[in-house]
Amino acid sequence: MIHVRHRRPSWLLLFSLLALLLSHADTAPALAATSTRTEQGWLVTEEVLPNGLTVLILEDHRAPAVTLQVWYKVGSRNERLGNTGISHLLEHLMFRGTSKYGKGEFSKLVQATGGTDNAFTSDDQTVYFENSSAPHIDLLVSLEADRMVNLSLDETGFQAERKIVMEERRMRTTDDPSTDLFEQLSAAAYTAHPYGWPTVGWMSDLEAMTLDDVQKYRQIYYAPNNAILVIAGDVSPETLLPKIRAEFGPAQANTPPPPVTAKEPPQRGERRVMLKRPASLPIYMAAYHTPNFQHEDSFSLSMLAIVLAGGRSSRLQLSLVEKKALALSADADYSRTSLDPTLFYLSMRVAPGKKWQEAEAALYQEIEKMKTILVGDKELQRAQNLVEASFIYGQDSLFYRTRQLGQYALLGDWKLIDKVIPGIRAVTAADIQRVAQTYLREDNRTVGLLVPEGTPVRERPPTELGTRAGH
Repeated sequence: MIHVRHRRPSWLLLFSLLALLLSHADTAPALAATSTRTEQGWLVTEEVLPNGLTVLILEDHRAPAVTLQVWYKVGSRNERLGNTGISHLLEHLMFRGTSKYGKGEFSKLVQATGGTDNAFTSDDQTVYFENSSAPHIDLLVSLEADRMVNLSLDETGFQAERKIVMEERRMRTTDDPSTDLFEQLSAAAYTAHPYGWPTVGWMSDLEAMTLDDVQKYRQIYYAPNNAILVIAGDVSPETLLPKIRAEFGPAQANTPPPPVTAKEPPQRGERRVMLKRPASLPIYMAAYHTPNFQHEDSFSLSMLAIVLAGGRSSRLQLSLVEKKALALSADADYSRTSLDPTLFYLSMRVAPGKKWQEAEAALYQEIEKMKTILVGDKELQRAQNLVEASFIYGQDSLFYRTRQLGQYALLGDWKLIDKVIPGIRAVTAADIQRVAQTYLREDNRTVGLLVPEGTPVRERPPTELGTRAGH
């Protein structure tokens, strides 16, 4: 599986009665199906079932293929200290089978159609998906509806999957220097918000977790009114929606999950974390607190990251890697599509024979240039073209477009997709300079430094060190 927090209110009885009534109501939708064509030409049909399930269908008849994704509005941000990693563990357990389909039958049935299936968990969501040929869409709908309601959980399966997750944590974090440092950096950068702990969870929490913990957690978050069903491909809403209503309609709505109310306080001084462990080379990271998509600065921060590290002709690549040869790689990363305020990351893998202090000084020289000198017209246009081209070319992928619909629906409105390109085009050189001055401040910074100590280890190829999209 891919690896890109609860007390019920006193009115639970009333809501449960309402859910029971809905489960026996007429199959007419709570929000009638509506079709909208986006500025990109996407024809999307939206419907909300009586049990609260949001359904989005994107028609694309260019090939007889289909992608189905179920987005549950739960990730590591919904956890609490003491049960970190439970969202990801539950993702694993969702493949253990149901009363109708035994262990492993789900994937076998999908693969028998020539398709693939998988899942991923991140800070804000857990997503299950299948890719197959369009004639098999009814099967995919039936499979996902079944495991939403009828998942079989037992102690044997729980113990087996927990061991797998613990081993995954050892391999992907404990044994990987860059991920290990990133985990330490995040924990230091966040003092109050759950984004500070790893999606895979702390090992001590995984060791203490019980089957009862998972069952209670699933009951809270795995309900149709806390999920989004997104389907894209060679399908017709007129014929597909009745199937969706029939399969997902019986699933009962639940009490709305408790909201995440934690807010990270302003940082009032630089924090530094030093990690000493076996590694081949020093790794340097810095993280700055920044707003998310709800803030007008989010597009400017996205462009700042591209100017700094977007491609071979970006500033950090030309300066730190090629000209000064202080780093083997240098990156800047910012993701505006998070539910809560996030971090802007800088990272670099220090070159052999070079001191991390030299690389650090050169890195912040580039940051100061961003604050004092406006980006040139050509450089700005190049950065905007990169983002726009990536956004548009990605639309050739059914999976990519399905994921975009799910992502923006999770943020509150899938039509936010139409604001991406205009938002990027509206960014000016002055905007980029302003956000660099506003957010890339020393007092707003947390630094993580990995100092090699002991026998070097064989490391995975460098990736986007700052990405928290999943584990």
